[in-house]
This record gives sequence, structure tokens and C-alpha cells, in this order.
Amino acid sequence: MLARWWALFWWAYLVWTILSWTLSVEQIVVGAVLSALTALVCARLGPVAGPWTLLRPRRVAGLARLAGVVVVRVVRANVALTRRIWSPRIPLRSGMIVVPTRVTGDGTLTAVGLFTSVIVDSQLVDIDRRRHELQYHGVWIDSAEARANRDRINGPIEDRLRWAGLR
Repeated sequence: MLARWWALFWWAYLVWTILSWTLSVEQIVVGAVLSALTALVCARLGPVAGPWTLLRPRRVAGLARLAGVVVVRVVRANVALTRRIWSPRIPLRSGMIVVPTRVTGDGTLTAVGLFTSVIVDSQLVDIDRRRHELQYHGVWIDSAEARANRDRINGPIEDRLRWAGLR
């Protein structure tokens, strides 16, 4: 129970620090007290991975690669969408597509959903955990097989999450 409390305390304190973005004595003390109380209340909810687990060398390298892929895909998708909007000759063919997923964990599915939805050419709409499928709304949907679109939509994100050791 103490290990859960300690992990939750540091997660809550990191969130407090990021949100307040101030390093005065008052902010540090208030953040520590609120983090301790939050951790005390939430510690009995279940196991928690501490923030220090992000510092494993393989995980750091994997998360850096993931961040690079997401940034490149966000910029590429924004440029393509801007080009489509400003050029009336390029049509939009939006639609829905269902693609398979290889990840199963709650956190990893959440990460795939968040990261792929930041990229404007595909937005996560629904998750079918039983079938291991994700449904996306896309800006440009072709009639190709959904399995081929996995490599285009969620495949690169899932591969990097799995490489970083996140299942």
C-alpha cells in the first residue's frame, strides 16, 4: 500500500507542478499536501506504476521514437488537410473505417486512441475490445482492405508503444 501511495503521490505532484508551473514555496507546499491527500484517497483503488518507470533506457528511447513519429505525422497530416481545404480541386472523401489493433492493455489502447486522434487525418470513434478493432473517422478513405490501413493509421503508433515495452 505504501508503494502505491508513493507512486500516486509523485504522479499527482508532477501533474500539480505542470499545471501550476510555479516554483514558489507556497506552491510547493500546497502541491505536496494536495498530492499526499490525493494519493491517500486513491491508493486503495489498485496497483500504480510509478513515474520512475518511464526512466528505463529502453522505454525512454521508445517514447522518444514515438514522440518523433507523432510529431512528423501531425505536421504531415495538417499540411495535407490544409492543402485539401485551400485547394477546391482536391476532394474530401471522408468516411469511417474499422482497423484491427494488436494492443490489449487499457493504458496502451488509451495511448493509441489519443496519439492517433491528435493526427487530424483520422479520429478515433470507437473501440471494440472483444474483436480487437478500432473505428476511425478519416478525412480520406479509400476502398482498400482495413488490414492494409492499419499500417497507415494506428500501426506506427502501436509498433512504437510495443517497442517501448508498453502492451
